[in-house]
Amino acid sequence: MFNVLLGMAVIIIAGIIWRLVLGNDSAESIRSHLAKAVYQVFLPALVLHVLWQVPVDINMVRVPLVSAISVLLSLLAAFLIYSSGHLVKGFMKVASPNRAVGALLLASAFGNFSYLGLPVLTQTFGEWSQVVAIQFDLLASTPILFTVGIMVAGYYGSSGKGMHPLTSLLQVPALWAAIGALLLSMFQVPMPEWLERSLSILGAAVVPLMLLSVGMALRWQAGWLGRVPVLLPVVLIQLALMPLIAWGASIGVGMPEKLLAPAVIEGAMPTMVLGLVICDRFKLDTTLYAEAVTVTTLLSLLTLPFWLQLVS
Repeated sequence: MFNVLLGMAVIIIAGIIWRLVLGNDSAESIRSHLAKAVYQVFLPALVLHVLWQVPVDINMVRVPLVSAISVLLSLLAAFLIYSSGHLVKGFMKVASPNRAVGALLLASAFGNFSYLGLPVLTQTFGEWSQVVAIQFDLLASTPILFTVGIMVAGYYGSSGKGMHPLTSLLQVPALWAAIGALLLSMFQVPMPEWLERSLSILGAAVVPLMLLSVGMALRWQAGWLGRVPVLLPVVLIQLALMPLIAWGASIGVGMPEKLLAPAVIEGAMPTMVLGLVICDRFKLDTTLYAEAVTVTTLLSLLTLPFWLQLVS
């Protein structure tokens, strides 16, 4: 796995260098357009391509159930640590800790299950494992993010008027692709050869573009060292507690041995990049959230091989 992560790290580093060369404003604009292209075109194509060819069985329930348990228990752990605001007040000079607390709760519970999970699983286990990342994210984590996550963001940030959680969920293109693919698979509709080739080409762009986008999202802000104690629980929850929960939940639901390791590795993903958009929209502490993404992503290059070695 070291060679796999090294190869992906090169693309992430390329994104970091690109950001430094272009400057934050230009790089963020380009990253935003890249992420939008992946979000609206390439990822839905990959989801349709993968799930259409997967038989609908009990594993369609097992993987999302493990994901839901992992996300919700991690969110609960983060709430118990951060909700009082004492940790934030102790290490950050803020008038109100709510904006920081909201960002930290999201950073602790929602991992980069697609943007980094798909590349890691694909390169480590093979293309067959893409279905685990897709089910883990789109069939559980994403619905929780756009319901519970949005309510958390609204409570600790601005009201988010005009943004109903269910409306936001229904605007996720990849979710519609997943629903369509599952229906096509359930009714055993054959995939036309020309469509299979087109979806395969579009889907192949997901991994490098996602990694490049992750690299361009990483950034440091002045005074970050003083915020390390505030970010430490996020690191421990995302990179240690969540994979442990995913492992235990996988055993509890009777996960097949072949899917166990990919499910645990999905649980070990760092903080998701998409949360930056939610933090911006609800006026949460975007800077603190971006630092959580940066720290957990860099540390995950060390923790992911550890979890793979442990679960294999």
